[in-house]
Order: sequence, then structure tokens, then C-alpha cells
Amino acid sequence: MSEKVFRVSQAYRCVAPAASGMAPRRMFKAAAVLITLGYCSLLVYQGGVTFNFQESRAGSVQVSDLSIEPVRTTVYDSVHKNITLDDIFISVKTSKHYQYSRLPIILKTWFQLAKDQTWFFTDTDNPQHQRQTNGHMVNTNCSDSHQRKHLCCKTSVEYDHFLESGKKWFCHFDDDNYVNVPRLVTVLQKYNHQEDWYLGRPSVNKPLHIYNKPTEKLLFAFWFATGGAGFCISRSLALKMLPVASGGRFISVCEGIRLPDDVSMGFIIEHLMKKNLTLVPEFHSHLEQMKLLPMETFRDQISFSYSGPKDKMNVINVPGFDTRYDPTRFLSLHCFLFPHFKFCPR
Repeated sequence: MSEKVFRVSQAYRCVAPAASGMAPRRMFKAAAVLITLGYCSLLVYQGGVTFNFQESRAGSVQVSDLSIEPVRTTVYDSVHKNITLDDIFISVKTSKHYQYSRLPIILKTWFQLAKDQTWFFTDTDNPQHQRQTNGHMVNTNCSDSHQRKHLCCKTSVEYDHFLESGKKWFCHFDDDNYVNVPRLVTVLQKYNHQEDWYLGRPSVNKPLHIYNKPTEKLLFAFWFATGGAGFCISRSLALKMLPVASGGRFISVCEGIRLPDDVSMGFIIEHLMKKNLTLVPEFHSHLEQMKLLPMETFRDQISFSYSGPKDKMNVINVPGFDTRYDPTRFLSLHCFLFPHFKFCPR
């Protein structure tokens, strides 16, 4: 049976200088050792990794652990600094199919609270939206279909843009999410971006199990944060994912395990990186019964969602605009949270 192959593109061998018995040179030698080891560690970290999945004849995917030793952060800012909104890269996955239905609601509501921090990843060019977002519409050149490969393509572009941004947190949402921006900032302030954090909420009640089809032997199991509720990844963890996720490698992972983008993200983080998902129940997706969310807890939630045909919508129960004008209830929710907006009833 074939197996997954990891091949490090470059190999580095680091040899520390030999110790000297001469007392006057001991400190210099020690410094040289530390500099050499530090430089070699940087080279190993930057060495590329080729990610290649091979299927067995029976159609199952054989997976072995990624042989990357995670680096623990030991150096912190000398002065503690709270995370601010400007430290967060908020990405929203969307499509030309929803550019005139879902997107305008976001642009009218919570986007106004995070204009400089929010980016939209789509599959088309829309000059109007480009103006409305001050150039924050990214045409990923991925297909507009909802197939696995094309969704993974957009997520891959999101991840790469976050790396280039230099921000401390990567938070992904879908275009059917309402994001309570102040609450998102408050929750992220509880976590150190220099540590490895994968924050979100699963949509299943047990880990995903992957079996070997011929023998039904359990290969591995892992949790994943459902993308429809949103999730956040610290920069420390995102950097460790570079060898297997950057530069389009994320798409290869998706195709290799034949699972959607949010599941593949969980596979990389939980199975390959050996970092556990931290449950944050304030994320919500349309897979939940939104009407069960108590209105008195709305200010404590990070994200909301909706789904369903107009005659049977899965939406939160919030007073406000007529359902014919506001079927998603996002306009009413926004006015409930931020009544000072001009379009809100007085």
C-alpha cells in the first residue's frame, strides 16, 4: 500500500564550533554557538516541504504524521499590549452568486465597524463593491462553484493574504455570517497571539474519524471548527502551517483527503500540527436553530447566521424591521446592538 510522502526540499546540517580551553575566548565562543544554532533553526523553518498524497488501490488515503517539531514561544512583548481591532485580519468568503443578496447586508451593517480590517474573497470583479469596500474585494480567480476544490482555493488565498498582512489574528467568516465586531475583539484579548490557538466551534458532537476502507481500521480522528460559524487562528500557529498550507499547498491537502476546506483546516491543525481546537461557543452557524439563541445574550455572541427558504427561515428572534424587508434579521440585529446607525428606527 502506498503512503503519503513528505519531502523536505532542502537539508541543513549545523555544527557548533568546538569549545576552547582559553578563558578569554569562552564568552565569544558561546555567543558564536548561539548565533549558529539560531540561524540554522531559521533555515530549517524556512525550508519548503513538498506535500504529496497518494491513494491506495482500495481508494483510501494513507496518512502519516508530519515530522515538524513545533517551536514553543518563550519570548513575549516586554509590555503587555491588548489586542485591538487593527490586529485582526477578518476574511469573508463570498461569490458572484451572492454579490447582490448577501453582500449588501454585510456592507450596510457590521462591515461599517471594521472597514479597514475586513477583506472579501470572491470570484468576480465588481467595481461598485470595490469602491464601497475601498479596494477590499479580492478576486481569487477561483471558480464560482460550491465544489470542494474551489472552496479550498478561496480559503488558500485567504490564508496567504493573512500571512502577507502581518496581522496577529486570522479570522474567517462566510457571507451568511453577522460578526459582532466588538465582541470578537474582546474574546481574542483572552488569548496570546504568540501562542498556538485554533478557536472555533464544531458542528458535530464527536471528532471526525478517518478509516482505512478495506480493513475499517481507524487511521486517525480530529475536531474541526465549522467554517459557517467562523474561526480564528493565531499568527504563531499560522506560521507553523506554512510548509503544508501556503502557496496553494492547502488545496493539495483538501484534494488529498477529499474533504471540504474547513475540515481540511482542522486536519492540518489538529492532526498534522497536533494543536487542539479550543471551543468558543460564541461562534454560530446556520446548522444551529438560531431562534433558540436568547436575545439577552446577543451582545455576548461573536457570530450569527441564517438559512432556509423565505417561508421557513432559520433566523434569530429579534424585534425590528418587517420580515419582508429584513428576512435574514441582520438589519434588525444590527440596530439592536448598535442603535445609533442612521437606518435604525428611532
